[in-house]
Amino acid sequence: MITAHHRPFWHTVAAAIRSRDGCIWTGVHLGATVGRLAICAEPMALGRAILEGDGTMLVGVAVRHRKPEEGAGAPDVVAPCGACRELLMDYAPDAMVIVPSPTGPLKRPVRALLPEPYRR
Repeated sequence: MITAHHRPFWHTVAAAIRSRDGCIWTGVHLGATVGRLAICAEPMALGRAILEGDGTMLVGVAVRHRKPEEGAGAPDVVAPCGACRELLMDYAPDAMVIVPSPTGPLKRPVRALLPEPYRR
């Protein structure tokens, strides 16, 4: 998906979430001129799962389109940013997230990525 929709600085990351019912929900990063208005791909995918599906997340992954200086190749798996970790902890604390590792992509619990989440 990110290869088809890539636009430097605007759409560089895509995410996919599989819900408990087996549906796949996708989202794309929305870049913005004012940086704090940008929206990560994971909340976009999660929002679609909530609006169009059963609202659950079993597993999720995000991928980043390579920069020109990085050469050709498949998009790279990326870990969720801190804000997305907090969001996933709020909505899907028992979900798994695919993250990069030295030996290749690895599935980890959201809780392991954010061992001390913010509490209201």
